[in-house]
Amino acid sequence: MKSAEKSSSWVRPVGAGLFIALVLAVLLVAGYLPRRDRERNLVRATDELKGEVPEVTVDRAERNPALGDVTLPGNVTPLTEALINARASGYIKSRLVDIGDRVSRGQLLAEIDSPELDEQVLQAEAGVSQAKAALAGAGQLLRQANARLNLARVTADRWRILVQKGVVSRQESDQRDADLEAQQATVESSQAAVKAAEDSVRASEANLRRLTEMQAFEKVTAPFAGIVTARNVEIGSLIPATGGPPLFRIAQIDRLRIMVDVPQTSAAFVRVGGAAEVTFQELPGRRFTGRISRTANALEPSTRTLPTEVEVANPGGVLLPNMFAQVRLLKVGAASTALIPGDALIVRPNGTQVAIVTAGNRIHFQPIELGRDFGQFTEVRAGLSGDEVVVVNATDDVREGAQVKPLMRASAAAPGTSPAAGTREGGGGSKKSGGRSGQRP
Repeated sequence: MKSAEKSSSWVRPVGAGLFIALVLAVLLVAGYLPRRDRERNLVRATDELKGEVPEVTVDRAERNPALGDVTLPGNVTPLTEALINARASGYIKSRLVDIGDRVSRGQLLAEIDSPELDEQVLQAEAGVSQAKAALAGAGQLLRQANARLNLARVTADRWRILVQKGVVSRQESDQRDADLEAQQATVESSQAAVKAAEDSVRASEANLRRLTEMQAFEKVTAPFAGIVTARNVEIGSLIPATGGPPLFRIAQIDRLRIMVDVPQTSAAFVRVGGAAEVTFQELPGRRFTGRISRTANALEPSTRTLPTEVEVANPGGVLLPNMFAQVRLLKVGAASTALIPGDALIVRPNGTQVAIVTAGNRIHFQPIELGRDFGQFTEVRAGLSGDEVVVVNATDDVREGAQVKPLMRASAAAPGTSPAAGTREGGGGSKKSGGRSGQRP
């Protein structure tokens, strides 16, 4: 009885241990087999991927045409504009024009009352009369001196003959010679007095002409035909000869000039006589034809732009000075460049590159020199010819010399075309491909 109990007490722990071991074995087998299958599948998938050619999304670079149009903002200014200032001081006696009036060349604009200047003119006229009278008196003295000189010369000659005949003494003949020399000196003095009187007359006449010309400025006239764009005086206003505000401003608006600043990229290709097209936001649908009349032939150092003047006709005076305009310079040359999608750029420590798909669908990293950034597109100045196939959104699969499977994505419109005309048919199917909208610059 006791042996049976001992045998039963020994069997129970052993059975429990065997049961636990069996459960652990079942759990181990249940966890290991799926994990082993997953690892085998992962190794098999990795081997398959190593044997596949990666797919990449590509796009084609575009050649930006060398001749194109450049649109720039500009400011309209008159072809000729002048501030009319007073040269004579006084009070405005009459004002004959106002702003907006059209005037012709030489037309009277205003009159200035200047009594002081009028008195100065009268004094100058009297001075001229006095100077002429002094000249006449000096002329009379000169004629008298010449007459006495002739008499002294004849007398001296006669006394020399009498001396030779022994009728008179030598002393008396020398006295007549001295009288002759004295008269010659008197004539020379009279000639100098006449010359001084003539100079005085010329000075007086010059002063009179100056004052007369100043008096003419009492009448303010238009220097050229145009329109009065400003008027700063009223009747009775005191006008100083210098330092005062301009009386009027006159501008010619039949032809206008528009100043634009051409960027350095296009400055070297701007030519005088080139065509331009001018538009205004306030005049929708209207286009004005102009031409490049002149350039500064030098860039502004602060902006690196070329000041350029465009001349445009203004029939009917529709355009007004100081309006803001959009000037389109037609067929202005520029350096020929390539355009690529902005997401094709690869920036590395050794510079900016793009991944090009070469013959045989091999990858080559090409260094490039960037130009302007247009947002979706970037200008390439050097490194591309414009017909390459470039990888967009390059991944780690894109390596130098690696073989890839290019998938062309739908592209935006090429320069100068409509979006529909510039759309390329993509290969589709790539997870990285994506459409773009809009036009290239």
